[in-house]
Amino acid sequence: MTSAFYADPPSPFSGLLRFWRSVHQISQEELAFRTGSSARHLSRLENGHVSPSLEMVEAIAGALGMLERDSNHLLIAAGFKAHGKKTTFCAPDLKWLRKAMTLTLRALDPHPTVLIDGAGDILMVNKSWVAFYSRLVGKHHLARVTNHFDLLFSLHDATSGSKAYTDALCLILMSIQQDVLLTQDTDMQRRLRRLCATPGLPDDWARRAAQLDPMASFRVELRVDDSLERFFSVSQTVGAMGPTAYVSEPRLTINTLYPETSVLLSPADANHNSHPLLPE
Repeated sequence: MTSAFYADPPSPFSGLLRFWRSVHQISQEELAFRTGSSARHLSRLENGHVSPSLEMVEAIAGALGMLERDSNHLLIAAGFKAHGKKTTFCAPDLKWLRKAMTLTLRALDPHPTVLIDGAGDILMVNKSWVAFYSRLVGKHHLARVTNHFDLLFSLHDATSGSKAYTDALCLILMSIQQDVLLTQDTDMQRRLRRLCATPGLPDDWARRAAQLDPMASFRVELRVDDSLERFFSVSQTVGAMGPTAYVSEPRLTINTLYPETSVLLSPADANHNSHPLLPE
């Protein structure tokens, strides 16, 4: 690599443009020709003297043959919305990923674990998840649950008085709200409105969430068998790394509950449970 890779760029876009032009060993003149621009304009973009239009960013990405992940980095650096192409978890070419997720969820037993997509829809669960939430909502009701967020918000009444749980729901709402603003996803907008109507949620949930540390892991309290138990809720993102992780499909998250004070489940507790999303 040349020293240009390590120089302080005038702006994130300028640095990325210079980086990718160097990767492909294309001169400013050649890139200008491919994009229908001028070498002078490319130079001003790399020096941070002008800002690119959306059309120019897309033209550069196309001229350099950049893949979706790297094109999105360029878009974000220029201040534009990243493009996310929908990919279903059930796609034939993701068979390897489904196998990997099956092994991961099994390895996390006896801790309740669920795999969800970007909308919170449940893709896979492990035996401990079925055993644990069956105790909270009943086996038959749990079999009909398809969305992780809906399940968590439905438990709010059962955990009334728990500040930690209410805080967790406020953080989830904040995450969905910002996702909606970034993606303009109408399905997520409808889900947000429905979740906001959950009885007992504070009207100032956004202000409350803004005062909390938005970590992927936090403490929650759940009422289990008439006892208020504390857990660590730990989420892990599966997929792309870097700034475009939130638009790279499929957007997968593994969520696991770890008991803070006591082990509530043993492997034997989960052996006789079934669920439509429990991998064979």
